[in-house]
Amino acid sequence: MQTIKDVETRAPRGMSRSGMVLFSYGFRPFFLAAALWAIVSIGLWTAFLNDGVAVASDYGTLYWHAHEMLFGFAPAVLAGFLLTAIPNWTGRLPISGRPLAALFAVWCIGRFAMLFSGSIGLTAAAAIDSLFLPLMLALSAREVIAGRKWKDLKVIAGLAVLSAANLFFHLEVIGDGNPALAIRLGLGAYVLLVTIVGGRILPSFTRNWINQRGRTDFPVAYNRFDAAAIVVGAISLAAWAVAPEAVATGFFAAVAAMMNAIRLFRWRGWTTWPEPILFVLHIAYGFVPLGFAAVALGPMGLPQVAVLHLFAIGAMSMMMLAVMTRASRGHTGRKLKSSRVTNASYIVLAAVALLRPMAELTPAFTTQILMASAVGWTVAFGLFALEHAPFLCRDRKPLAARKP
Repeated sequence: MQTIKDVETRAPRGMSRSGMVLFSYGFRPFFLAAALWAIVSIGLWTAFLNDGVAVASDYGTLYWHAHEMLFGFAPAVLAGFLLTAIPNWTGRLPISGRPLAALFAVWCIGRFAMLFSGSIGLTAAAAIDSLFLPLMLALSAREVIAGRKWKDLKVIAGLAVLSAANLFFHLEVIGDGNPALAIRLGLGAYVLLVTIVGGRILPSFTRNWINQRGRTDFPVAYNRFDAAAIVVGAISLAAWAVAPEAVATGFFAAVAAMMNAIRLFRWRGWTTWPEPILFVLHIAYGFVPLGFAAVALGPMGLPQVAVLHLFAIGAMSMMMLAVMTRASRGHTGRKLKSSRVTNASYIVLAAVALLRPMAELTPAFTTQILMASAVGWTVAFGLFALEHAPFLCRDRKPLAARKP
């Protein structure tokens, strides 16, 4: 006869049953904060454009806007992803509780420091903001090395580039320089991470979904072609960062566009259209070859700001929104099914990714396009926050029963 001891309940690894739910796993505070900061920061940027509201004016509002997209909003999403994914890669316990709250506080303080840089001084603001990415780099490297997951050091290298690009950005601004190189370097690091991590999760998720439906038209497994596409992409992004309008940059970008388009085709993403939460990952990756194609047109006169936003909103931010929705649902015990609200956020952000680069191509409608893009961006991340905040803050993942 079974007793109570015969059936135990076990908390999922790293999911403490006590303490604040928000700090029980890395994706919770960082995904929610990233969405909220995406809304607030673009709102402030829009207020500056429309009404001339002073926003980090000593730092330079334009530079503040670029910085907070690349080194404020995006690192929060990256942190939420890595703090959740690395434990799965290594089998080690995730960071949670007070250590996670302390790490999150460092990110938050960085946002306030940048916003009020005129009051505390540019150097102090830069020093405070520059703490978070190296801290994430150290924590991630420690976990990957301890878990002996050497292939994941590629992701750590991306964090190292981001840390350096952020510091370089600050030094340029403090020295009255132009941080354009730092912007392209940082954005290039994100795009490269998308090609690395996306190439890992997209075919895997797609294969699992196809297999569950009893089909066998699986994506092509990772092979030398994928490795070559990543290498060519890295060369192209490095060339773009240093010499965006060079002919050689255009050549490498054209090759990278073609290889990544082939790579995406091999993953058979079009077969997943009935499952939007999976299909959106393929759509987001589609902006990678599209962005490389835009880089290839740079030497022919395509404005670099248009290239930047095609990568930043399409390849980077849309992939981040797709990962945020999937991870938030999966790691809180919900079905991997997107709601109508989530699907709307996907559609709106995809539209923004296509619309915003047009601002530089149609000067007569620049103001209208900027405003429409800001509204769309706010709606997309507002929908994420509206739908996901309650269970990110409140709901724990259900306990798994362990049978004798």
